[in-house]
Amino acid sequence: MAARLTIGRLIAALTGEFPDLTPSKIRFLETEGLLTPERTPSGYRTYSEADVERMRYILTAQRERYWPLRVIKEALDALDRGLAESEQPGGLPTAPAPSPDPDLPRPAHLRTRRVLSLTGPELRSAAGLDRETFHALESFGLLEPDPAGHFDANDLDVAIAAGRLAAHGLEARHLRPFRTAADREIGLVHQVLSTSRGEARDDAAAEMLTSCIALHVALVKARIDR
Repeated sequence: MAARLTIGRLIAALTGEFPDLTPSKIRFLETEGLLTPERTPSGYRTYSEADVERMRYILTAQRERYWPLRVIKEALDALDRGLAESEQPGGLPTAPAPSPDPDLPRPAHLRTRRVLSLTGPELRSAAGLDRETFHALESFGLLEPDPAGHFDANDLDVAIAAGRLAAHGLEARHLRPFRTAADREIGLVHQVLSTSRGEARDDAAAEMLTSCIALHVALVKARIDR
């Protein structure tokens, strides 16, 4: 556990920037609900490094932004809830800018065809599937060979993912809803773009499908967190 500071050491850590800081002001901020120190069994206040930064934020907001305590309290609550400091000088915290998920495909990736043609035995070997699982994936429409009986790179990705799920007890019959959901998403995109043609249509389809995948991942993460 990180060492905690007494009120005297808290003042010492900040007095170079805020020479007027006193114990009474720290206690006042605690009374107003802006600071919540822990207490020892004997009742003495102790402060963490996070409390030091919180105090620095409060004092800076008072001195440089002239914020009243009510506004500072709102800003601290926003920061505690994961909002980010505003890029505008003196602005209140805002929702952080979305960062792209590196695990999600980009539109260009969806449009790129990976040249690979595997026979059934080659696919089974590459994905580590047994014959029974492989045939079950075919039966439930998760793997579809081309007219020559070969499988492509996307089929390999499907087979690998299905094999990992099989190791946790999910059989091919359990995975059929994934295929159904994918077909519905693609059908929805085709419906929206039914009047479009050419390169622009392909670009829009790739962007929409990327957003469909992002929505699916976001919904799964949200349900896990809840």
